[in-house]
Amino acid sequence: MHRIALVMIVRNEARCIARCLRSVKPWVDEMIVLDTGSADDTVALARAEGARVHSAPWQNDFSLARNAALDLSEADWNLVLDADETLSEGGPALQALRETAPDFLGRIDVRSEYASAGGQTASTPGTARQAASSWLPRVLPRGVRYEGAIHEQPLCALPRRDLPIVAAHDGYLPEQMQGKGERNRLLLEAAVQRAPADPYWRYQLGKDHEVHDRFGLAWQAYEVALQQLGPHAGRTPAWRHDLVLRALYVLKTAGRLEDAIHLAQAEMPNWPDSPDFYFVLGDVLLDFAASQPQQAGELLPMIRGTWERCLAIGENPALEGAVHGRGSHLARHNLDALRQTLGA
Repeated sequence: MHRIALVMIVRNEARCIARCLRSVKPWVDEMIVLDTGSADDTVALARAEGARVHSAPWQNDFSLARNAALDLSEADWNLVLDADETLSEGGPALQALRETAPDFLGRIDVRSEYASAGGQTASTPGTARQAASSWLPRVLPRGVRYEGAIHEQPLCALPRRDLPIVAAHDGYLPEQMQGKGERNRLLLEAAVQRAPADPYWRYQLGKDHEVHDRFGLAWQAYEVALQQLGPHAGRTPAWRHDLVLRALYVLKTAGRLEDAIHLAQAEMPNWPDSPDFYFVLGDVLLDFAASQPQQAGELLPMIRGTWERCLAIGENPALEGAVHGRGSHLARHNLDALRQTLGA
């Protein structure tokens, strides 16, 4: 039997640490928490839930902290979660790893909640919060270590396998983001300076600007990332899908609707199977129709067509940044609202 450990780094997570640990406790053999300088009740709460808690100073480097925490584990499998995440689905699949050889990295579906002011939530009334998927390697065999000061990635040549495990994440909600201050932005700006030709860091810096409602700066970062990636998806990274959706959103929010439409036209051949792409395009066209009422008669059938296309495609949660419902009930909601309010 292979042992499974939860391995975490935390700091001032009294709000959510117990919730996270309770969601995982039934499915693992051990819970390891490395505290990096909490001034609240995080440590006491973690110990009360049965976690083994250690301390280390924060050195402004997430991979150093992750690796220090992994060094404390002797388990065959290590599940890496943050305190603002909870295991919402897939406990039995996690438990089944006890009988599975640790010869791959397991990717899990981390579903991040966004509020209506954030980049991944539709403008549809009644949908103030939604969850966007990111498939991340979080189930690691013993010996795997991270690199990168922020948005760290595991270094490992083993194959990656998608597991039916879902973690719910609420750290991008506005009330949580306020507490993170400038820490992430400064680390990301340093990463861009170190690797200015790497579009990944521009993408991540744009995300940080976006979740703090700095939409102009977000577009500047996204625009460079898109230019560096080139016009065709091809073999470009999975996060390109999320980048395109976010770029369309920030252009829309900034009122640069013609630029958003031009971007959508350029990217459309890359995303024939993305309900999210057509959903966001419908939002862009709807705003454009509102700003150009003389063209509404021409635009309304196109808007209706984008959301009908969402339903025809259906859900595609495997795409990075996919929002649950855009291929089903959210698109139907928009179509119903369009018919009721505009008679379309």
